[in-house]
Amino acid sequence: MKGTEVKNQQTLNDIKTRELLSMLRKIALPIALQSLIGSSLSLIDNLMVGSLGELQLNAVGVSVQIFFVYWMLLYGISGGAATFISQFYGVGDFKNIRRTTGFTLTIAMGIGLLFFIAAEAFPQYILRIFTKFPEVIEEGCSYVRIGAPTFLMLAVTQPFTIALRATQQTRLPLYASAVALATNTGLNYLLIFGKLGLPALGVDGAALATSIARLLEMGLILFVVFGRKNKIAGKLSEFFSYGKDLAKRIYRNALPTTANETLWGLGTSLYVAAFARIGITEGAAIQACNTINNLFSLAAFSIGDAILILIGQKLGEGKLELAYAMSKKIIMVGLIIGLVMGGGVILMGEPILRLFDFTPEGAVYAKKILMVYGATLWLTLYNAMHVTGTLRGGGDTRFAMLTETGTVWLIGVPLAFLTSLYLHWPIYIAVLAVKSEEVVKAMILTKRYLSKKWLKNVIENIAL
Repeated sequence: MKGTEVKNQQTLNDIKTRELLSMLRKIALPIALQSLIGSSLSLIDNLMVGSLGELQLNAVGVSVQIFFVYWMLLYGISGGAATFISQFYGVGDFKNIRRTTGFTLTIAMGIGLLFFIAAEAFPQYILRIFTKFPEVIEEGCSYVRIGAPTFLMLAVTQPFTIALRATQQTRLPLYASAVALATNTGLNYLLIFGKLGLPALGVDGAALATSIARLLEMGLILFVVFGRKNKIAGKLSEFFSYGKDLAKRIYRNALPTTANETLWGLGTSLYVAAFARIGITEGAAIQACNTINNLFSLAAFSIGDAILILIGQKLGEGKLELAYAMSKKIIMVGLIIGLVMGGGVILMGEPILRLFDFTPEGAVYAKKILMVYGATLWLTLYNAMHVTGTLRGGGDTRFAMLTETGTVWLIGVPLAFLTSLYLHWPIYIAVLAVKSEEVVKAMILTKRYLSKKWLKNVIENIAL
């Protein structure tokens, strides 16, 4: 026992910052670039649609909330599975990596089908949750219907993307997303404005372009895995041979993660609903700012994904103290990145805002909202590193879920509606007030992290 402790301590002493940064660059950078590509896809949509007017921009803003909620639900499912895949990768167990991926695919397809049916059958009822303006609902209904097939495509793409990432093949999903971005950009231009003899479809053109791009992305991911005989590839029967024990363990871990991301997604969508109810101009401003902020924040959040992958691998190997030591260094790097990215939101956000067709009032609102986002990005990233990184990597998903959903729903959502609809504060002050939930969240997560109760090996005693 003593010899093991000495060996573990020697390993801890061997952690060099330069080596850790090299691992982060290998894993986090492709994830960050993929997130940046996804955000750029959304930005291009909004810029082109925004040139049609504030009404069209607002319509797309509220319409994408259903896709955002679904994405968070999917991210939660795959995030819970990623804990197992990263730890299985630590011991080289590819059979259970395939089984975990197959179980994730099964659940994702079931949920994707439900969202697809809802989006096609009654989008108007869904949109009424997010806006009270009939003209916005009318404009958004066809966008939701045309974009509905992406629910099924993402249900296939995301499980395999997570499996590739968790096995440290982060560049492959990046390449697929890059092709999807180029396709979406070209089709947006052609279909929104009616170029090369095509009809000018406006908002509908943006939805159609995104659907085609997502279809191409799904095809590329499947080709990378099965066509190129990737190391996670296998017979279809292997992916769906998960037993009751493995399914139960993944389910227990993924359920809090899924509830976490879904309830967080619903909560932040209700922020948009509260702000959009102030007026069409305010709704357009918050939509543009969210899109710009995502360019920087989603790329920064790749640090959380990298923590899960790196720490999960060490926990799977049984090196708990090494995992903790690595996490401390990565979090410090993440905080620096958060400060830099926050500065980028403030400095680079304003020139991007000029590309939108805002009224003078809308431009002022948007500029001040971006300042709030930029100033608080480091804190948002700190919390994300714990929720999606340390706690999730160690399987402490229930505590992460209770903390995040509790602060969003007990503090953030009430403040959003109180400040916007009852106190009638300016939208940028309302946004700042909602950020107070991040402060409370940070205090709770820090205490849990320092307790080390999250350091767990979740794959012990699982049959090969």
